Amino acid sequence: QVQLVESGGGLVQAGDSLRLSCAASGRTLSSYALGWFRQAPGKEREFVAAITSSGRSTYYADSVKGRFTISRDNAKNTGYLQMNSLKSEDTAAYYCAADPSRYTVDADPGKYDYWGQGTQVTVSS
Repeated sequence: QVQLVESGGGLVQAGDSLRLSCAASGRTLSSYALGWFRQAPGKEREFVAAITSSGRSTYYADSVKGRFTISRDNAKNTGYLQMNSLKSEDTAAYYCAADPSRYTVDADPGKYDYWGQGTQVTVSS
């Protein structure tokens, strides 16, 4: 199995950028597709973006398309979420997750077997 640890969250102003990282240990991250999800207080967990194990295919929620970019560096066993033009509605705890289905990108959190502990992103307007 793989263990995931997110980092890079913080408090920023609207319009700013942040890059989240997802560091993997245990089994190599290249064995998994990678997803990012977020959860705001009182709301359900929401899909943000996903990337296949090779990095060739990506998939984004409409709410972040054009602003966020998911990527990965399998040599570093790390995934990333670059977030630009942040809005107050992006405020949430962000989680990375690993899906053993390496070649698909999926918005269903039930398809992901391993999760990190989350990192908080707060965007002030």
